[in-house]
Amino acid sequence: MFGKAYHLPIELEHRVLWALKKLNLSWSEIANLWLDQINEMDKFHLRAYERSALYKERMKLYHDKRIEKRTFTPGDLVLLFNSRLRLFPGKLRSKCSGPFKVTQVFQSGAIELENDKGERFKANGQRIKAYLGGPEDVKIMEECKLDEV
Repeated sequence: MFGKAYHLPIELEHRVLWALKKLNLSWSEIANLWLDQINEMDKFHLRAYERSALYKERMKLYHDKRIEKRTFTPGDLVLLFNSRLRLFPGKLRSKCSGPFKVTQVFQSGAIELENDKGERFKANGQRIKAYLGGPEDVKIMEECKLDEV
């Protein structure tokens, strides 16, 4: 920094030694005191790290207990969450599309879905939720889509 006085580490150490001599303190006692303080700080950091790890572990268990396991069988009607809708969100617009029919469930958690046109595609099982309406609701929705066109 321009215009500011600077201090080299040697100058600072020299000032510390000068202060110790003026106060009639021994360098070895002060060095031992500093080492004890540094060791105490290390212990404090280690305890804080252990506590944070324990806190994270407990929060993970708390979160994992509350995750709902979603199981689907072929033939179920489901809704698919559309994560790209955030770009142009409508105030009352649903973030889910569908309903889709489940055709196959894979071990990895992926689910194969079929739309009303018979096209099949795979989706992540975490993006899917059960459709609570009945088959008659699907027919009404299809009629509304045809009227709009």
